[in-house]
Amino acid sequence: MATVSSSAIDELKSGIRGQLLLPGETGFDQARSIWNAMIDRHPAMILRCAGVADVRRGVTFARDHDLPLAVRGGGHNIGGSALCDDGLVLDLSSMKSVRIDPAARRAYVEPGATLRDFDHEAQAFGLATPLGINSTTGVAGLTLGGGFGWISRKFGMTVDSLISADVVTAEGELLHASANSHDDLFWAIRGGGGNFGVVTCFEFQLHPLGPLVYGGLVVLPIEQAKDALVKYRAATAGMPDELSVWAVLRLAPPLPFLPPEVHGTPVVVFAMCYCGAPESGPSAVEAVRGFGTPVGEHLGPMPFAMWQQAFDPLLTPGARNYWKSHNLAGIEDGLIDALLAAIGNLPSPQCEIFLGQIGAQTQRVPVAATAYPSRDTQYAMNVHGRWDDAADDERCIAWSRAFFDAAAPFALGSVYVNFMTQEEGGRIADAYGPNYERLVAVKGRYDPHNLFRHNQNIRPAV
Repeated sequence: MATVSSSAIDELKSGIRGQLLLPGETGFDQARSIWNAMIDRHPAMILRCAGVADVRRGVTFARDHDLPLAVRGGGHNIGGSALCDDGLVLDLSSMKSVRIDPAARRAYVEPGATLRDFDHEAQAFGLATPLGINSTTGVAGLTLGGGFGWISRKFGMTVDSLISADVVTAEGELLHASANSHDDLFWAIRGGGGNFGVVTCFEFQLHPLGPLVYGGLVVLPIEQAKDALVKYRAATAGMPDELSVWAVLRLAPPLPFLPPEVHGTPVVVFAMCYCGAPESGPSAVEAVRGFGTPVGEHLGPMPFAMWQQAFDPLLTPGARNYWKSHNLAGIEDGLIDALLAAIGNLPSPQCEIFLGQIGAQTQRVPVAATAYPSRDTQYAMNVHGRWDDAADDERCIAWSRAFFDAAAPFALGSVYVNFMTQEEGGRIADAYGPNYERLVAVKGRYDPHNLFRHNQNIRPAV
């Protein structure tokens, strides 16, 4: 902080509508805590922005005082990019407005909004945009990395529904990026992360959906997992776009529909959402029920907004999290063997491995259309290491890395950028593949001095 005078701080405070928090002040430590408890960073100041003027002021202040700059939306990013040490954090979490135009089917969303905020407003009109699977996730970070969720097979990646965005650049300018205005910037923010500026408003296309969907869980014992995964693999090609089925391997949580003796035992869970007519749901998911003999199942019509929150209890903030991820074109026998070996050796009861099924509409968009390039991905596989005690760090991280290495021969070699941890900077070219050089060029135009570098960083060429 030696570089910033108290008079400069006072001037910043007097020039904002939001709040400037400094170390030692009430609320500072709470403001620097984020979803992943492994991230423990100590910013010099946290600017809680109330609007675009505060964002511009904060960006200019960080640039003029040569301060590291981090941008916080939902604070959910696994790598902890929402925080920096000894710099300025732009905290956008109080900018939570979501405005729906039902006639035009558009949503105008501020960067502090969560999936729950968005769904609450959009579902009031029977509308939705593909988002993630945990309602406390921030819309901004999810979108900037590409974004996918339960309805992506029908409606594509989150960025495929992005119409425009307002972006504060490293120069402090506010630009409107769309297909017709700053189209290079618009292309880059659809998957390129927070590398190009601070988005202060997202405009999304909305799709008719709900309010009811048909879905739920079918839980099989781990002994049936190999056969079930082979059947899952075979069934994928015939599934309608309206159906998304994810496979999760873990110890059974104490779900009320599972017998007590099943709690804590290894299982494979098929989680599914059918977004067609709810009365067609039972026939749409019937094949999944035949993957094995369930120890429990819970299926039926439910509000889409409720299904979007179904996994929240397993993803609460405050635990220690470490992820490793691969994109898959299919599920090979060798991968199934590696999966079962890893689940037989879980280091913590909260650890899991999931296969997030996308494909369908996400694969019909050309690779060059958006910065997000991984259009050949049928499943985004994530090794979700999760535990509570720092003493378990080494063991749980080692388990995650071991399975990641064992699975590598069966993967595409690409990775979903939002699933990358902080030390995976070496995989950024893998994350962007054929779009990487174009992203470097756009970075050079809009952020040549790399002010926005607390992210999975795309470095400018200069």
